[in-house]
Amino acid sequence: MTDHAALLSVAREAVAKASGIIRSMTSFSVAAKGDRDMVTDVDLAVEDAVRAFLARETPEIGILGEERGHEGDEDLWWALDPVDGTANFARGIPLCGVSLGLVDGLKSTVAAISLPFLDVTYTAAEGQGAYAGEERLEASNATKLSDAIVSIGDFAVGEGAEVKNRVRMALLGELGGRVQRVRFLGSAAIDLAWVAHGKLDASVILANKPWDTMAGVLLVREAGGVVVDTDGGDHTVRSAATIAVGAGLRDDIVATIARVNG
Repeated sequence: MTDHAALLSVAREAVAKASGIIRSMTSFSVAAKGDRDMVTDVDLAVEDAVRAFLARETPEIGILGEERGHEGDEDLWWALDPVDGTANFARGIPLCGVSLGLVDGLKSTVAAISLPFLDVTYTAAEGQGAYAGEERLEASNATKLSDAIVSIGDFAVGEGAEVKNRVRMALLGELGGRVQRVRFLGSAAIDLAWVAHGKLDASVILANKPWDTMAGVLLVREAGGVVVDTDGGDHTVRSAATIAVGAGLRDDIVATIARVNG
């Protein structure tokens, strides 16, 4: 049986180390790694340090990092984004974070997200609730779209981006005419953590990269929210999209996405 409490302690220490590195590296280089996609040497330094720490602490558990790929066990593995929101970080925008989730089978069971420039760490373990520091989190109880603040994930880049972004533009039009406010934060980790924290009522990320999402998905669920795919089915590591929402808005958000996908 997986010891979630012990692994949560490991995850918390890992993201603390990562945030310390991010705050300490006041100068860095930026390199292109694809169409309008970038990596900094901070991303690489953080991932290498966290990988080394996790290899010592949990050698039996695999790891998938955004920059270095997958190593080890493919049934139980850590999903790491060393700097989620790299474009923000590279411009000095403080909306970025370290995201670390433990994926067991198709779902995450342990999560830690540290926001180094906002001085907060979010944590969760399956069945034990979600927390910002010592504060237990509760997702939004909003029931009307007109009361909702909804974040939308980044627009697509790379191959096929034009087609994918037509859907995002349609979604922006639908939500912009109905919700209280739409936000683009540039970090999936923050989008999901803030849905768990009740700062956002929903987050619609039309992608599902495990290093971006798996920690935040668990936070939302443990805070009483729901996370689904575009068809309204339960979100897993294999889902095409990551739609996190307070339970009272689930049907309205799913119906809105269905209209733009139709």
